[in-house]
Order: sequence, then C-alpha cells, then structure tokens
Amino acid sequence: MTSTASSMDLRQGQAPHDQRPSWQRRLRRFGYVPAEDAPSGDVRDRLVPPYAEPSPRLWQALGVSPVLAERITRWSGWGGPLLVTLMAGLMRFWNLGSPRAVIFDETYYAKDAWALVHRGFEVNWDKNANDLVLQTHGHLAIPTDAAYVVHPPVGKYVIGLGELIFGFDPFGWRFMTALLGTLSVLLLCRIGRRMFRSTFLGCLAGALMAVDGLHFVMSRTSLLDGVLMFFVLAAFGCLVIDRDRARERLAAALPADPDGRVRPHAHVADTFRFGLRPWRWAAGLMLGLAIGTKWNGLYILAAFCVMAVLWDVGTRKTAGAVCPYAAALKYDTGLAFLATVPVAIAVYLASWTGWILSPADGTGGYYRNWAATDGKGGSWTFLPDWLRSLWHYEHEVYKFHIGLTQPHTYQSNPWSWIVLGRPVSYFYESPNPGVDGCPSDAGQKCAREVLAIGTPLLWWAACFAILYVLWRWAFRRDWRAGAIACGIAAGYLPWFMYQERTIFLFYAVVFLPFLCLAVAMMIGAIVGPAGSSDTRRVVGASSAGVLVLLIAWNFIYFWPLYTGTAIPIDSWRSRMWLDTWV
Repeated sequence: MTSTASSMDLRQGQAPHDQRPSWQRRLRRFGYVPAEDAPSGDVRDRLVPPYAEPSPRLWQALGVSPVLAERITRWSGWGGPLLVTLMAGLMRFWNLGSPRAVIFDETYYAKDAWALVHRGFEVNWDKNANDLVLQTHGHLAIPTDAAYVVHPPVGKYVIGLGELIFGFDPFGWRFMTALLGTLSVLLLCRIGRRMFRSTFLGCLAGALMAVDGLHFVMSRTSLLDGVLMFFVLAAFGCLVIDRDRARERLAAALPADPDGRVRPHAHVADTFRFGLRPWRWAAGLMLGLAIGTKWNGLYILAAFCVMAVLWDVGTRKTAGAVCPYAAALKYDTGLAFLATVPVAIAVYLASWTGWILSPADGTGGYYRNWAATDGKGGSWTFLPDWLRSLWHYEHEVYKFHIGLTQPHTYQSNPWSWIVLGRPVSYFYESPNPGVDGCPSDAGQKCAREVLAIGTPLLWWAACFAILYVLWRWAFRRDWRAGAIACGIAAGYLPWFMYQERTIFLFYAVVFLPFLCLAVAMMIGAIVGPAGSSDTRRVVGASSAGVLVLLIAWNFIYFWPLYTGTAIPIDSWRSRMWLDTWV
C-alpha cells in the first residue's frame, strides 16, 4: 500500500507537465514556453528588466579600471548612439548637393515644397522649371496657378524648411531629409537599447540602418517616404517609452512582502489607473504628422493602437491581473484612443492650414472653391465650406490612388521588395573619360548612377531575421519580437492589397528600421544568451562579427551607386548582381 501511494504521489508531482494539453507538449519541441514556466521571482524585474552591463572580465582583459569602466558604462547609453549617429550624419551630409540635378520625384516635391512655404499651396510650374531652378540658383518667380497634388503637405513643408534656410537648390531641398535620416539613426539606437536592454544591440541596430543603401539614398533625396519613416519611428519610440513608464508606475504600486520582494497582486493589477501618459499623446502627434506626409500612415496608426493596448494587457497580466483584457478595456483603451486617433486627426487637419487660409475665389489652393461652385447644395451644407472642399479634394485623391495603374519602368511587386528584386534608378549619366569624375584613363564611358537599393546582404539577412522574430513571438511570447513584427507588417502588408497599382521598392524604407531591429535581435541570439560557455560566446561573437563586417563591406562596395560617383562601366556591371537591377 505504501509503495502504491508513493507511486501515486510521484505521478501527481509530474502532473503539471503531463496533464498539459497535447498541443503544448507538441510545441515544446519547437521552443514553446508555457506561461507557468515563465521565470519567477520579484515581479519588478519582469515589469522593468534591468539593462545588461558588460562582463567585468571584459574590462579586465582591456586593462580598464573599475572606476573608468563604471563611467564608460554610465555614459555609453548616450555616447554610443551619438557616435553611431555622427558616423551616419557625416556620410549623409558629405557632398549632399551632388548630383546637382533634379533627380527622380524631386521634380515634384522640391518645387511643391518651395511653393508651399511661400504661398500655402502647390502650383503648376513650367515644363522647363527644373533647368531654370538650377541655372538661376532658385531665383525665379513662383507661379500662381494652383496644382492638383495627391499627397498631404507635411512632408513638403519639412523639405521646404530646408529650402528656406539654405536656398532653392539641391542642397537646400535635401537638407531636411538628410537631417531626419541622421536623427532616425539616433532614434533607432535608443529604441533598440530600450527594447533589448542592451546598449550594444541598440547601437548595432542603428549602425545597420546607417549602412543601409536604401536609407542612405532616401536620406539624400527630397522624397516623402524618408520623412514618413522618421515620424513612424518616432511614434514607435514614444510608445516604447510609454510602455516602460506605465510598467514602472504599476511596479511601484504593487505591495512588497515582509522580505521586500514584490509579488503579483490581482486587485492592484486589475484596478490600477496609469493616469496621464504624455508619451502616448506624443505618439499621436507623430502619427498625425506621418499621415499628413503620406496616407499609408493610417495603417500604421491602426496597427500601433492595437499594439499599445495589447502592451497594456500584458503589463496587467504580468502584475497578476485576473481579467487583464477587461481591465485594459475599462481603464486603458478609451484613453489610448483619445491620445492617438483624435490627436492624429487634429494634426492632419492643422497641416492643411495654408490651403484652408488660401482664397476661396478661385485664386487659392486646388479645389479650395469647390463648395462655393460645383459643391453647392446637398445635405452637408451646414459644414464650413473649407471642410466640404477639403473632403471633396481628399475623395478625388483617393480615387487617383486606387486607380493608379500606369506602367513604370521601375515599378515592382511587394513580393519582391524583401529580396530587392527591382530597385529604382533615381539618376543615371554616362560621362566621357575625364568628365564629371570619370577617370581619364577609363578607355570608355563611365556610369554615374543613384540607385535606390538596400544593402543586399543586410536585406537578405533580414529575410532570416523575420523568420526568427516570428518564431520568437509565437513560441517564446517575446513582446520585442511581436513589436518588431508589428512594425514590419504595418508598413509592408497593406501594399499587397494593391497588386495592380504602380508601386516602388523605396516605399519599403518605412519599415526598414524594424528590419534592422530584427537583424540586431537575431545577431544577439547568434552571440548567445547570458551564462553561455566561453566557447559558445567566442563562436557566436565570431559568426556575428563576420556577418556585420560583410554587411559593412557590401555598403562600401555599392557606395558609388548610392552617391552617383562615376565608375568605369565594367565596374558598374559587376555591381548589377541580378538581371532585374538593370
């Protein structure tokens, strides 16, 4: 009887594992970790994880004293990102005015920006306006005839600010995109550091974006997508900070046991109010500026709002909430909506102030007088004329966007973006030897091109990194992987709804920061987790170092194609790795 009882007790002790659903037992072989197996201990460490610090053995190997090591660690949180940003800025501002030409869609946005900052609305320019701008250094009269444009004004106001400061020339209209491109590297370093709790991985993510060709080219070209990327990344960063602040407040509200250890507390977690959350309101501001740059910011607004609410659910669940979804719905969702959607709408409407204040007598912005002419009558006449006219304008723009199917040489399907199937040539010339930088001994014409293409090895590594973060999110329930996947999906997946529309690879710059975060996270896994053996760390660090060096070399190799540097035609052909790149 005793032996039987002991046998029964033994089986009962195994029950927590053996009695789990079969799907959990099957998924464990793929790395799935059930919730009950999550690390226990002080819940404050789960709500607000500490930042990783370099091993003391590293400082000893480098001969650094403990006092100096402590100072370096303390200052590296900002010092490291600023060094990476300095490197990115030097590359982006170097010879920024070259090529001295109106390249690709600068023909629209550079001139629209100049008109906006002077008249408040876009105008129709003469066909030879590009040549006149370059010949006169921007000293030419601005037309008065309003133009029909299909993108909101924020991005063009940003470009126009650089033109106001430095003049209506290539350097002036590229200055702000270069500045925002540089600052986006700083943002990514700090966001990555906060997410991974590692200065090294944060700086690595920023450094990867600094040496990405698509980000580099978009930072040196006055197009709207680089501006959109900056506001999207800034909004994401605000939400990450808001998540940390909320978790810190809840951790501080949880009671401690007699030993000083904080345990989950159901009542506190279910009823806690986070109060004012300024960083969430800042995210709403940034998302409004994103939508005011290009409309695809709407998809990102929706995705980020859902992500933020799910973060609140996870925060309450970690703190011990019995009904985390109900608590988040009751206390968090309404305020989250108010802090983002109405704020974004208000910012978007405010961005049209120049158009709204323009005359409604036919001499103002395009369609500004629609409500007083073609739009008379109807059931919405109680609304202000400017609002009815703006709504009509937006409706016409929507019809344009969904009906844009005119073929273009460099258009591409979104299926091919991740593998860089079809890049976009912004500028191409074939200078003779001794002209425009072409070596005098070249023997034949050179190629001088600005090609909007990502650093190939980085993007191809990102294909594997996406799979890694999806696995990490699904099987390890890692919020960082889920956030990265959300950023990629919000910027990428909506384009698959427009298979027939004329779209381009450079639209992918919007979710590029999240690709870099994914690669940095994968490299962190390659290096190995804390507590790994020395052999594992050496092998992992060596492999990760080789990958990073190859990506940096790849950027240097394609440098002439990013900067419009003249190279012999054979050297240009050697860089056309795929037939679709020509």
